[in-house]
Amino acid sequence: MRRDRNYQGVSKFKDRHGTWRWRVRVKGKGTSLPGEYGSPEFVAAWSAYVNGTPNELGAARTEPGTINALLVGYYNSPEFRGLAEGSTRKNYRATLERLLRAKNGHKRVAELTRQGVISLRDRLEPHASNNLLRAMRHLCRYAVERGKLKVDPTLGLKKVKLGKTDGVHTWTLDEIEKFEARHKVGTRARLALDLMLYLGQRRSDIVVLGRQHERPGGASLLFRQKKTGARLELPIIAPLRKSIDATKTGALTYLENAYGRPFTAAGFGNWFRDRCDEADLPQCSAHGLRKAAATRLADAGASVHQIMAITGHVTLSEVERYTRAANQQQLAKSAAAMLGGSKEEQFSGNPSPRFARNAANALKRKE
Repeated sequence: MRRDRNYQGVSKFKDRHGTWRWRVRVKGKGTSLPGEYGSPEFVAAWSAYVNGTPNELGAARTEPGTINALLVGYYNSPEFRGLAEGSTRKNYRATLERLLRAKNGHKRVAELTRQGVISLRDRLEPHASNNLLRAMRHLCRYAVERGKLKVDPTLGLKKVKLGKTDGVHTWTLDEIEKFEARHKVGTRARLALDLMLYLGQRRSDIVVLGRQHERPGGASLLFRQKKTGARLELPIIAPLRKSIDATKTGALTYLENAYGRPFTAAGFGNWFRDRCDEADLPQCSAHGLRKAAATRLADAGASVHQIMAITGHVTLSEVERYTRAANQQQLAKSAAAMLGGSKEEQFSGNPSPRFARNAANALKRKE
């Protein structure tokens, strides 16, 4: 930090973006100074501060009617605070700060037009573009309800269509067995795997679970999901019970970091990534185990609602992709079995009796 000789209490510093800025502090709370060094607005703000009439901290960034001011109000609103405390709120804020406020914060809210949003969106890669649109929609609904905007500029705007992908890698049975062979029951790594595999929860929930969440008798866990707020009671099945009892756990959480403290969700993800590498599974991750848990339930014939009861998903669409994959496999097996008849049956105009029965049953179900 460099002190300035021309203006009392002024110092120079680099912000988190690497940009040089100025602040003034003589006694008590300091404040940032707007504009370029020595500019009229810089001098006016400095003079007001040293003469005992300082501007409110950050006032230069929150001039009424600007996008800066809109964002300050939004971040303190029930709408924003009502978002999921974990990734959703964090991601919305990071997206708006980086893509909207950084270059447009000084502009008037009235300049937030449909064409402006489209221009911001079209500069980005598909995933980032859709993230921006989600955050902007939420912000603009808030602005319209508060009378800051007359019309929501995001209405009718469509997300960018993404190429089909399987997303995060889902663990296979062979990969699970390979991890288990490397990390035996009684190790923290094995307990981490078992908690995620048998409970199907997010990292943000796994890192806070502990013995205080066990119901009397230790047959189940009762807790509230961090992201959705859903209250879940999940059974502790025998393999998980064995793993918990065989492992040295923390006072408040089953899993602790190297310093004897509970993990953060991000810290746990990084730590578990290293444990996967130790098992020579570079393609595997903590999130992939949550997908594996849902997939295994679907493969076992669990319904969408049964899977949701375990994982805590709140919408059907999130879970249906697991059951679709499982149903596809079962239907493919049934279809392949139909081909097991003789060639005469396969290529004649008359289906085999087995095929006819299956078709008749399908029609009855439709009726």
